[in-house]
Amino acid sequence: MTMNVEQFAVANKATVDSLLAVANVALASAERIAALNLNAARSAIEDSASGAQAVLAAKSPQEAADIQVALAQPAVEKAVAYSRSVYEIAAQSQGELAKLMEAQFSGFQKALTELAKQTTQAIPVGGEGAFGGIQAAMNQVNASFSRMNEVSKQFAELTQANFSAATQAAEAMSKGLRK
Repeated sequence: MTMNVEQFAVANKATVDSLLAVANVALASAERIAALNLNAARSAIEDSASGAQAVLAAKSPQEAADIQVALAQPAVEKAVAYSRSVYEIAAQSQGELAKLMEAQFSGFQKALTELAKQTTQAIPVGGEGAFGGIQAAMNQVNASFSRMNEVSKQFAELTQANFSAATQAAEAMSKGLRK
């Protein structure tokens, strides 16, 4: 029931591969957020400059106020689009990480099943009680993972619903600015 060097090397490689996959997902997400932020900053600077020029060119205080109101709606729409993009990046990353975690846990379950099989074959007569405790613990780990997975999915659904409601409210506010 001892782990040989080859099994240990395979386990270590799998761990390193999993860590690299998680790091790649995190870095790709950070890269997309950074690009989004740079584009949003560039756009905000350009919009501020053109808006200031338009307000300064106004011939009356009322015209300046009208220009500012007209500029508010596109700003809200851009903020909503930015928020939507951030949410999409986060949701995609969360989905990829969930898939990685499920795959990792699946491998863990297979390894535990194989270990249990080997242990069952090596149990001396009368030692079945101790193995029953190990089996119960393994069942509890499986049940806990299933509950955690379900809670994660419910959280993602709730987040999506809340984000949709906030987006609709912002869009309604933006439409109100047009009137």
